[in-house]
Amino acid sequence: MEYLAEDGKTPIGFDVEMAKAIADKIGLELKLVDTRWDGIFAGVETRKYDCIISSVTITPARLVAHNSSKPYIQNTLALVLRKDSPLNITSPEELTGLGVAYQEETTSDYFMADLADKGLVFTPYEYDKVMYCFTEMELNRVDAIMTDLLVAYEYIARPNSPFKIVWQGGEEELGICIKKGNDALTEAIDKALDELFEDGTMLRISNDIFGMDLVSAVR
Repeated sequence: MEYLAEDGKTPIGFDVEMAKAIADKIGLELKLVDTRWDGIFAGVETRKYDCIISSVTITPARLVAHNSSKPYIQNTLALVLRKDSPLNITSPEELTGLGVAYQEETTSDYFMADLADKGLVFTPYEYDKVMYCFTEMELNRVDAIMTDLLVAYEYIARPNSPFKIVWQGGEEELGICIKKGNDALTEAIDKALDELFEDGTMLRISNDIFGMDLVSAVR
């Protein structure tokens, strides 16, 4: 959804292309701020940036604390293993005794915490950026990854990818997070999103990035 190109400097991905299109529609200059997920919501509250376009799941708690745009894409969680893994796992409930990586303070984190509360015993490996989860799995330091399905698609679609998806579930919608009370910006972003869906830009970005339509269902 958002990551750095091979030069290690240029941001690319679905959210990046959508952010550019929204800025063009609104008539604003886009400035991307590379931010750790830990503390990302505090940053929008302190006006370090105006909004968060970074796979933010729309949840009741977040709607209380922040403004949100209309949803722009649907997503689910995915459980990822190495293709050469000897583990015969088809659901999260089978992760007992294994090392599971996920990005902290995300729906993957909350999902795994809920499983732990229900009695699942596993070793958690929490990282501030999801790319580290996949790096650790490539090095055989973790057994499984819980992540967004859209992220998993990106990694398994790469040539000679060593990863596979063995389970997906928990449908959710992603939106753009804005400071509570900033209704003018929220309305402007919603209007821009409506126009981007209507003129086919969102579908084009989805096809360019994912090679498939992952946006139309949300509308």
